[in-house]
Amino acid sequence: MSVLVTGGAGYIGSHMVLALTDAGEKTIVLDNLSTGFPWAVSPKATLVEGDIGDEELVMSLVRQHGIKSIVHFAGSIVVPESVADPLGYYLNNTVKSRALMHAAVKSGVQNFIFSSTAAVYGNPRSLPVFETDDPAPISPYGTSKLMTEMMLRDSHAAYGLNYIALRYFNVAGADPQGRSGQSTPRATHLIKVACQTALGQRPGMDVFGTDYDTADGTCIRDYIHVSDLIAAHMDALAHLQKGGASGIFNCGYGKGYSVLDVIHAVERANGAPVRHTLGPRRAGDPAGIVAGADKVRRILGWQPKYNDLDFIVKSALQWERHLERRNAG
Repeated sequence: MSVLVTGGAGYIGSHMVLALTDAGEKTIVLDNLSTGFPWAVSPKATLVEGDIGDEELVMSLVRQHGIKSIVHFAGSIVVPESVADPLGYYLNNTVKSRALMHAAVKSGVQNFIFSSTAAVYGNPRSLPVFETDDPAPISPYGTSKLMTEMMLRDSHAAYGLNYIALRYFNVAGADPQGRSGQSTPRATHLIKVACQTALGQRPGMDVFGTDYDTADGTCIRDYIHVSDLIAAHMDALAHLQKGGASGIFNCGYGKGYSVLDVIHAVERANGAPVRHTLGPRRAGDPAGIVAGADKVRRILGWQPKYNDLDFIVKSALQWERHLERRNAG
């Protein structure tokens, strides 16, 4: 059996492809390369350039490669951008996911793992937030992902498509072996931005909001190392392949750090101050969000290895230095 990875040339998807090929799985990557990089895809995988909204292409790949499982990462992920262009996000994240699901159902794919987000929770009333809490997204990004979760739930009930939706908290860091990392030059991920600023690739960085009801006034987030997140995907795939029940799982460590905590961690790793400017809040940002992460451990057997902010930051900083050398060469 083969696995189709959509968005497998991107940051998180490329790590999934590495994990699958490391495990000896036949892996097919479908990516339109709008934000991904061909060089980020494991040479052991087959890369197909195309769009997830192309149902005929998806069905032909399923037939050609005997695909039984899809791991779906492709989509748009920038919260403020979604506020400015909601219809673009509903197209990329919802309409095209519907097309991918339709192709999967028509061609007999058994298992579907979806890259969802903690943004479906919006601004939680209490922390940590659990899968049983009512979703209340405050951005089109969060809504677009929640709508896809709902389509998966209904497709499971109607057509028997088995699925797991993994609600990511804040993903950061890079492959400990140095094979992949966050490579988009102008990505908005806080840890990447702080690392780029520390290395002089940006003149400075902005801190959006200092008047939140948090210890230091800045936003609180639950940061998860990308390799631990991918381990949860591998556990989810094994769970479904063994006949486990469909469901939704948070992916986080259950501990939050503020924006200033992250900046200080980057300063420790780099041994120098990170130039930053304090500014107003950004549209669509909740004050804090931390995972209730017991369910993924209990049901999927997930055991994270890199639950340490300093390690996450160190691996991200190492990857930025690698990219500097790569781009200079």
